[in-house]
Amino acid sequence: MPGHIRFSRSLLAAGAVAATASLVLAGCGSRAGDEESGAAASCVDTSGPSVKVGSLNSLSGTMAISEVTVRDAIKLAVEEINADGGVLGKQIQLVGEDGASDPAVFAQKAEKLIQDDCVAAVFGGWTSSSRKAMLPVFESNNSLLYYPVQYEGLESSPNIFYTGATTNQQIVPALDYLKEKGVTSLYLVGSDYVFPQTANRIIKAYAEANGIEIKGEDYTPLGSTDFSTIVNKVRASGAGAVFNTLNGDSNVAFFKEYTNVGLNPQTMPVLSVSIAEEEVKGIGAQNIDGQLTAWNYYQTVENPENEKFVAAFKQKYGADRVTSDPMEAAYVSVYLWRNTVEKAQDFGTAAVQEAADGVTFAAPEGEVKIDGENNHIYKTARIGEIHPDGLIYTVWQSPESIKPDPFLKGYPWAAGLSG
Repeated sequence: MPGHIRFSRSLLAAGAVAATASLVLAGCGSRAGDEESGAAASCVDTSGPSVKVGSLNSLSGTMAISEVTVRDAIKLAVEEINADGGVLGKQIQLVGEDGASDPAVFAQKAEKLIQDDCVAAVFGGWTSSSRKAMLPVFESNNSLLYYPVQYEGLESSPNIFYTGATTNQQIVPALDYLKEKGVTSLYLVGSDYVFPQTANRIIKAYAEANGIEIKGEDYTPLGSTDFSTIVNKVRASGAGAVFNTLNGDSNVAFFKEYTNVGLNPQTMPVLSVSIAEEEVKGIGAQNIDGQLTAWNYYQTVENPENEKFVAAFKQKYGADRVTSDPMEAAYVSVYLWRNTVEKAQDFGTAAVQEAADGVTFAAPEGEVKIDGENNHIYKTARIGEIHPDGLIYTVWQSPESIKPDPFLKGYPWAAGLSG
């Protein structure tokens, strides 16, 4: 590994175990860069006028409500970069695949993109289950994944660049905000998979250290549409607020039922960490008006870079389309890859890893920077309120971008969570 990139021994050991169980990458073209001894041979072909990259997003299934827009943002970034001369003078050829909201499919399609399509990097994934399914594929093949969605932290890999928020850039600021607003009890509602379960472990540790009572905790399978029992339990709990880690189209059913039983932001506010502008459209603004979200980007962020980004996205996909945090993070990830490759003057995995530390991009959310110590990026935390127009408006933001701390080393109350 490059000297300045440091990862936990347990993670590297896990990667080594995964590598022994994976297929050896077959060569299919000219090799990009000099890979490390013992690593899988790259088949990325840089001999022609173009270089391939992959997009891997759920275009079908329960997560399509969120992931189609991420795919669209990746395509926009690729087209802009190509119009600006490409990367190291080469045009980007985008190869798209559908993860179909199934972690096993994500792993299979990732292997296809790396071994058969010979892509230099892959942009995509949403759920932590999809990311964890892909992680050993990228480590064993020594390839690169740019993962664009906020997640539960407690992970870093030399083969993944995390361009969404980690815990101390989203969940912890959200909890701090609720505490400052006088919330002393929470009800936890989430989808039944890795992210919500791990996020709620962190939330419970924070709550115990900060005098916040957890009134209840419920999980439901991805794609669930019956929330009558859970919402009645929430209402009966008398909690000061709900912390929502539901994903995908389950949010539509949850908020409709929440409204139906008379709950609202005044009686019991909900703070969500996986609902952005695209999901608000699906839920219906009337069902979620006044509720809170925690992200790093909203369409309403005011700066020249965002004005340009929103205008370009609407021009390409339609004036009625909205931008959101995960799609902005996906858009940013393509530019960060471009900037890192150009700093390295090489498309190879080892060269990109070596060059990554300190690479910046003037993003729509504000300037971001890669932390080469853990492959996450510095980000500004924002709490937003959903308005009747379906957009989300910032009600609080961190005074400066926050250094990523995926293992929460800087928080004494989190000791033991990553063990």
